[in-house]
Amino acid sequence: MPDRLRPAIVAGTAATCAALVMVLAATWAASAIESRTARAITSRLMADGITWASVTTDGLRVHMSGLAPNEAARFRAVNIAGGIVDAGRIRDGFEVAAVRAIEPPRFSVEVLRNTDEISLIGLVPAAGTTGDGGEAQLIVDVTKVAAGLPVADMLESAEYPAPEGWHAALAFGVEALRLLPRSKISVAADRVAITAISDSAVEKRRLEMELTRKAPAGLTLVLDISAPRPVLTPFTLRLVKDAASTRFDACAADSEAARDRILAAAAAAGVAGRGTCTIGLGVPTPRWGEATEAGIAAIAALGAGTITFSDADVTLTAAPGADQALYDRVVGELQAALPPVFSLTSTLPPPPTRAVAAQGPAEFTAVLSSEGRVELRGRLTDDVLRAAVDSFARAHFGADRVYTATRLDADLPDGWPVRVLAGIDALSSLTEGRLRVQPDLVEVQGVTGSQEARERISQVLSGQLGPGQAFKVDVRYDEALDPLAALPSAEQCVTGLNGIVSARKITFTPGSAEIDGTARGTLDALATLLKDCPGLVVEVAGHTDAQGSEGGNQALSQARAEAVLIALQGRRLPVEGFLARGYGEATPVADNSTEAGREANRRIAFSLIGGPEPKAPVAPVVAVAAVAAASDGQTRDDPTAPASEITLSTAGTPPVEVAQAGTPDLGITRSVTLTVTAFEPTNETFLRPRRRADP
Repeated sequence: MPDRLRPAIVAGTAATCAALVMVLAATWAASAIESRTARAITSRLMADGITWASVTTDGLRVHMSGLAPNEAARFRAVNIAGGIVDAGRIRDGFEVAAVRAIEPPRFSVEVLRNTDEISLIGLVPAAGTTGDGGEAQLIVDVTKVAAGLPVADMLESAEYPAPEGWHAALAFGVEALRLLPRSKISVAADRVAITAISDSAVEKRRLEMELTRKAPAGLTLVLDISAPRPVLTPFTLRLVKDAASTRFDACAADSEAARDRILAAAAAAGVAGRGTCTIGLGVPTPRWGEATEAGIAAIAALGAGTITFSDADVTLTAAPGADQALYDRVVGELQAALPPVFSLTSTLPPPPTRAVAAQGPAEFTAVLSSEGRVELRGRLTDDVLRAAVDSFARAHFGADRVYTATRLDADLPDGWPVRVLAGIDALSSLTEGRLRVQPDLVEVQGVTGSQEARERISQVLSGQLGPGQAFKVDVRYDEALDPLAALPSAEQCVTGLNGIVSARKITFTPGSAEIDGTARGTLDALATLLKDCPGLVVEVAGHTDAQGSEGGNQALSQARAEAVLIALQGRRLPVEGFLARGYGEATPVADNSTEAGREANRRIAFSLIGGPEPKAPVAPVVAVAAVAAASDGQTRDDPTAPASEITLSTAGTPPVEVAQAGTPDLGITRSVTLTVTAFEPTNETFLRPRRRADP
């Protein structure tokens, strides 16, 4: 190689190396800057809780990627990166998660009712989204139930459709509100919880049965209905232990603790299953539980016998022929265990003997048949007692249901009249049974449809016979005889009412609201059915054909519905919850162009209040202003009047006869006129009778 080329090669090589070094240095510097930028952005994102974003760099460009939970989170991540590098260098590669459907709110309503007002609290569907499940319709329904009570509306609404089951649950809640004047009702689509206070234990049981029967299928119903503690007079506990079983004829306690204590002692004495004990008022001493526990233990120690607590009087009767030493020991221990307020009378009957007096045993019997007839036989002391017993039995069972065939015996034991009258009083609690009064025993046995009958009989006998007197109660409960268990549902009642008026129409004088005399049997049949349907809330609807003017038909149908309602009221039926409404010609069921169709359209129909209501034009109605004003302007109450009439008249119009409202059960009829004044226009009228003593 020529010497002159060597310096050029060396210079070129040096230049190339220098360029390579510069490129490598620049590349390293750029990489370091990119890495530092990515770390800085990532660190800042992590510090702000953004863990879903990834940051990469490409020269001066910053690429950001990842799945943002929502658009706001994506925008926030880009802004954070823009605070570290120039926003123009950022490349947004984020994806945003699909927006999930917003879950509808949980609709629920809590209804609070007391004697002063009704309060509504909760969230319901907005008007227009769910038909009759919204706030407006709920207020209308509750206002009807309120019957004048103020309704406090604290409801909120939401624009979402009602969930499945909401309408049925809400309608059931309104029905429960109607039945329960003191209650808290919590309604959700799948659950209704009811807390309420009833007037008595019997009413509590009836309400529980009716609400359970009316609850929609698939709805969870939680009932907590309490009843005030009854006043028990006398405060009675009676335990019987014999060869057949160990059982309570009556059990009363003053507190839950005393009840549990008594039932535990009874279980130890041999009472099978979980016994029942009524918690009530009237206990003679706070130490009742302690005393009755000792008495039950005494019977268990004897092995057989009866212990009766009637207020502070205690009667212990051992089994006939019991061991004298055991009897003495048990009675002594019981006497020591009883609190000072209690008085103990104990009896050890002698073994039974076959000796019978020549004239036969002193005995009085009363036999109650399943038809309600009573036969009184046996011995009474004198004519005065015979008359008293006969009158007492007629008062309990009916004047035409008592047959008396007794003989007189002046040598009967002391206290015989009290024993006989107490036994008849006890027998009246049964549907079918037998009373036997003997010198040493009063025995009542039979069948009843009341779960409280056994306890009531024990209270009557222990209270009236007094301490130390033996009695026996052998009563069986039969559910088939229980009027509450056999109570028809509201739907069954309405179906029965419509079946009656379908088979035998209620007819009126043409063009008027006067009920034709041929409809008396139909009204009597309706009244008979309604006696088995207490607490019914029903609409009595009047309908006409299309002949005549629309307004006239509306007024006529309203008057006819009211006439039927007044006629039912006149038959001594509780119609406080009934509503009379006229629909005129608005709801035909047949063709008005034919006579048969018009006849079908002229009708009275019954429906439960709270269900779908047909539309009807509004018509003026009337309100009662005065009662029992005779046509001559004088007040009268004439039991000899030939017919019972109630006349309604609007101000300025002739009177219209609308119903017969006599009292056939007493054989008394009256003629009364109801003077009526016009009221605010509406298409419904409530008739609420005032109770008064009848002559």
